[in-house]
Parts: sequence; structure tokens; C-alpha cells
Amino acid sequence: MIYLLIVSLIWAFSFGIIKGQLTSIDPNFVAFARLLLSFLVFIPFIKIQNLKRKFIFQFILLGMIQYGVMYVTYILSYQYLKAYQVALFTIFTPLYVTLINDILHKKFHFRFLFSAVISVLGTAVIVFDQFSDWNLRMGFVLVQVSNIAFAFGQIYYRKLMRRVSNITDLSVFGLLYMGAVIFTGIFSMVTTDYSSIVLETNQIWALIYLGVIASGICFFLWNFGARKTNPGILAVFNNIKIPAAIVVSLLFFGESADIIKLTAGLIIIAFAFLINESSFFNRILNKKGLQN
Repeated sequence: MIYLLIVSLIWAFSFGIIKGQLTSIDPNFVAFARLLLSFLVFIPFIKIQNLKRKFIFQFILLGMIQYGVMYVTYILSYQYLKAYQVALFTIFTPLYVTLINDILHKKFHFRFLFSAVISVLGTAVIVFDQFSDWNLRMGFVLVQVSNIAFAFGQIYYRKLMRRVSNITDLSVFGLLYMGAVIFTGIFSMVTTDYSSIVLETNQIWALIYLGVIASGICFFLWNFGARKTNPGILAVFNNIKIPAAIVVSLLFFGESADIIKLTAGLIIIAFAFLINESSFFNRILNKKGLQN
């Protein structure tokens, strides 16, 4: 869980950095550049001599979905939303994590789903006011596509890694970024006017930070940590970054939020975490036959 917590805190800064530094650049180029840097970090660690070709293609395809689809839609959503709105609209990721996990395993885990629903309610309490603006609705749809792609990737990565033997996370993770670079590169070739791109120094540093640390290292730690915990805890940690991102926006990026709602949301998320880990709650579910 420590890996998930560290990554959540680092990601809390990404929302404000993207909105403040990179929204003037073609979003597909931002996604491509960010993931290309991530791929370059992991190229030296790729070791797939003993990996069957079908698994190589599956890792590459998984990267196209989890990071390629996710970033094309996620970065584009900043054209329609404020940074804190992007963060808030990721509240549905935990539900997608638990539901996709149940679909893939053909089981129903009431405890995991219940803790995820509570964590969603906690983050929804923070801010969820107007939904009549077209930009807000368009941004919401884009973030949900991004959420589903990211949630699917987390769960399927766990499943795929169980099917390969004598293979470490570090040796195959570059394949995921390879797939993401291919996917975002195609989109960038269509939409980006490379002859007109002029990056300022702060934008270059923002891309380096996002590509090397927030994407490259942190996504590796996130998927590695996801394998070490259950889908319920994974779902809760998917939402911890949201109140953290709002706190960061308040302290470092000059945005405003309702402190009372923020506090209430944090308390509810903490309660969701306790539900997932509570032996008392687990015993109740076991008596009622609701836990698998």
C-alpha cells in the first residue's frame, strides 16, 4: 500500500501542472511526449527473451489501452475543465476497478464494491455542483473514458502477470509504454503541427517531470503496488489523489475549494478504507454469505 500512497501524493501535483503549463500545446503532443519520455526511462530494463510472443503483444496492447487511450482523453479534458474538476471526475475510477475485476473473474465481491462506492461518495461530497455547462459535460465524458481505460489496465495487468513465469514487472513494463507511444504517436501525427511548436523552459521541465516521474516511475510503482493488494484497497487509493489534488491546488496553484466539504470527503474516504480492512465488517459479510 505504501507504493500506492506515494504515487497518489505525487499525482496530486500533476493536475495543476498540466492545467497551468501545458494547455496551450496540442493535447495529443503532450500525451505523446510524456509517454515517450516514460518509454525511454524503461527501455534499458526490457528483458523479454523468455517471454512468448503472444504475451509481448498483449503487454503492448495493454499499454495502448491503459496509458494510450487514457492519456489521449485525459489530457484533452483539460481543454474543457479546470484542474480540480478533472481530479474530481476521476471519482468513478474505483467503481470501474471493482466492476471490471468482478467481470473478468466472474465473481461478485460485495466488500470491494461497497468500499469503492463509499469512497466515491466521499469524493463526490467535496465538490459536485453544476453540471449544466456543455464544456463540463464534454470534459466529464472524456475523463470517464480515461478512467475506464486506466481501471481496465490495472486489473488486467494483475491478471496478465499471473500468467507469465520468471518475468519481473521491471522487465516488461517498457512494453506497456511502447504500446502507449505507438497509440499517442498516431494521434499526434494527425493533429500536431510540429513546425509551430515552441516550448518554453517551464513547459519543457513540466513535460520532463510528468514523463519521467509522474508517468514513468509512478505508473510502474502503481501497477507494482496494485499486484500487492486487493481490488478494494486499490479502488480506495484511486480516489485518495482527488482530495490530495484539491489540497495541492489550494496551497500551490491558487485555486479555491470548500474546506468543510473537503474535510467531510476525506473523512468518508477514510471510512471506506476502514471498511475494507475491518475484520469486524468482514465477519458480518461472511455470516451473511456476501463475501467471496
